[in-house]
Amino acid sequence: MRLHRFFVGSDTALEHDFWLRDQAILNQWNRVLRFRAGQEVVLFDGLKHDRLFKISEISKDEAHLKHITDYVRKIPKKNVYMLWALLKKDKNDWVLQKCTEMGVSHFVPLITERTEKTGFDIERAKKITIEAAEQCGRSDIPTIREPIGLLSAIDELNDKVELYMCDQESEDTKIDSKNVGIFVGPEGGWSDSEKSLFESKGVKRLNIHDFTLRAETACVAAVTIVGI
Repeated sequence: MRLHRFFVGSDTALEHDFWLRDQAILNQWNRVLRFRAGQEVVLFDGLKHDRLFKISEISKDEAHLKHITDYVRKIPKKNVYMLWALLKKDKNDWVLQKCTEMGVSHFVPLITERTEKTGFDIERAKKITIEAAEQCGRSDIPTIREPIGLLSAIDELNDKVELYMCDQESEDTKIDSKNVGIFVGPEGGWSDSEKSLFESKGVKRLNIHDFTLRAETACVAAVTIVGI
């Protein structure tokens, strides 16, 4: 039977014998999953522990958990920033979910010249990445920030990571760095002025595919090339 994983955050100490009182998790255990005493669950805090527990008692208000064993934490081998122009409808959800599963460490939504949607629900975005991490077995949670402009993003990260912008016209590029930032443009592509900005700031070009990809597909393709 597949074990369910739950992110508890840093507010809950995953001790060897403790009472869990996180109401959001307890509601899911009682109302959705119908957990009973004797069942086992995996809890992780995103920082240090990834642990298997047995439920010895459970009610609507609390659950008594006893530690069974520790798991080796699974975290991305590279530190990757996904900087993508906000997309329409639920495509941003897809980017957050799939790129979390692929190992992206930081999400930076962008407002570009051709961005058609500017609204971004960061709390919803956090829930999506947490659920994706729980389901895929990942032991950390990516960071997410509010949308920023392209120039601000470049200036903020240029000295921290190796930056690449996705461009179909560039040559194939091999990425060896473990600290990488990937810029993925909007559905209408980068404007000429934005391409000039990338060039003036020394941002490298990355060809992710010979075919023209949808923006959300390009995000996943770029992460694959980085090789997390």
